Amino acid sequence: MELILKYFPDLPPSQVSRFESLLETLPGLNEKVNVISRKDIEFLEERHILHSLSIAKKFSFGPKTRVMDMGTGGGFPGIPLAILFPETSFVLVDSIGKKIRLVQELCSRLDLPNVSTLNRRMEKVDMKADFVVSRAVTAFPRLYQWTRNILRPGQNGSMPNGLISLKGGELEEELRPFRNRVKLFPLAECFEEAFFCTKMIVYLKK
Repeated sequence: MELILKYFPDLPPSQVSRFESLLETLPGLNEKVNVISRKDIEFLEERHILHSLSIAKKFSFGPKTRVMDMGTGGGFPGIPLAILFPETSFVLVDSIGKKIRLVQELCSRLDLPNVSTLNRRMEKVDMKADFVVSRAVTAFPRLYQWTRNILRPGQNGSMPNGLISLKGGELEEELRPFRNRVKLFPLAECFEEAFFCTKMIVYLKK
């Protein structure tokens, strides 16, 4: 919990307890499903939980807002954000059944009533949402094509509804079609750990 509390020092006890449970519970579940590589699971707090929470450094979500996590894998970024925003509704989507079953088990153990799951391919999702979040799922143009009809216009948070993607590496070519529309938020401005040096939030308003 050291890193989480370093950057989110004012968490209420209920949220601290859930983050502690997430850190304790996921490694055991992961041994059965292996949604996070075995060499990466030791960096769970930094590379998965804190990386997911980086979205909260730039965005907040209002009550009754629906946030859809596309390609959630082991529940990232959706589960950490659901802990942080308990009045926001999160829908975690993945096409792989064993990943969704792990997420369901995790949410049950963490007692997260604001999370629901959907076992479906992204391009087949027909539900509406205020925001879509994702983490290193696919190239941004494809992600945009899959989600543009899901997003509804308006503003149900600190910024207008839209697509929020956690990305890393060289993005110039990938984002060229959107260069006048996207906003980039370098995570090195939020966190001092080396892991975040090349990481970005890419935001596209609906």
